[in-house]
Amino acid sequence: MSNSQTQSRRPLVAGNWKLHKTLGEARELVAALIAELADGALDAAGPEVVVAPVFTALSSVRDALRGSPITHAAQDLHWEATGAFTGEVSAPLLLDLDCAYVIVGHSERRQFFGDSDEAVRKKAAAALQAGLPPIICVGESLEQRQAGDTETHVLGQLRAALEGLDPEALARVVIAYEPIWAIGTGHSASPEDAQAVHAAIRAAVAADHGQALASGMRLLYGGSVKPDNAATLMAQPDIDGALVGGASLDANSFAAIVRAAAIRE
Repeated sequence: MSNSQTQSRRPLVAGNWKLHKTLGEARELVAALIAELADGALDAAGPEVVVAPVFTALSSVRDALRGSPITHAAQDLHWEATGAFTGEVSAPLLLDLDCAYVIVGHSERRQFFGDSDEAVRKKAAAALQAGLPPIICVGESLEQRQAGDTETHVLGQLRAALEGLDPEALARVVIAYEPIWAIGTGHSASPEDAQAVHAAIRAAVAADHGQALASGMRLLYGGSVKPDNAATLMAQPDIDGALVGGASLDANSFAAIVRAAAIRE
């Protein structure tokens, strides 16, 4: 991947708050994050920054971010717009809250809530149809990694999620590679290993959908991203940012990761 191709993709740093923060705590975190990043890291040439709070805090976070370049995202959605789906939320409802993105297929959704490859595909398609760009997560377990099945598994998830999407829709997709064995464990993939998987993802997109689309697609790394490893991870040519879990719950740590993205060459 050439430097010109790399530089054409604006870095994206997304904070997945998971099941954390009351309304008051969410507003406090947003205020602290805005203050931490008041040093110019969020200028027009810097990375795009997104936070994904719990559903109940989306409205409060939206209001707290007003006037800031930081945007907000949802952590999941259902593939139907309306209907008898108790406890679910849909793309039109998320757009009504001005969400900029929605996370789809996170490993915790796959592991604990039964999200299959087919469900992830339907969710991504529904989001795109409504005009809401998805951040589609893919990643392998420790057992799959140890068996040498990382690429087979990750590319299988990738192709299942993108199946049937037209080029215009695909251009709005963000892919996040999150090795399951690294999420919340404190163990991160090495920059070289992470780059190898990202390169394989980009090559698969190029093979299936063309080099131009693949060169423009943003690929994020997630899995114990912290201030001390963010810069080396995002310096890799095919890693265009980060999907951050635990470190996004601390304004100082998340801001440090954003600044690491800001200096990516």
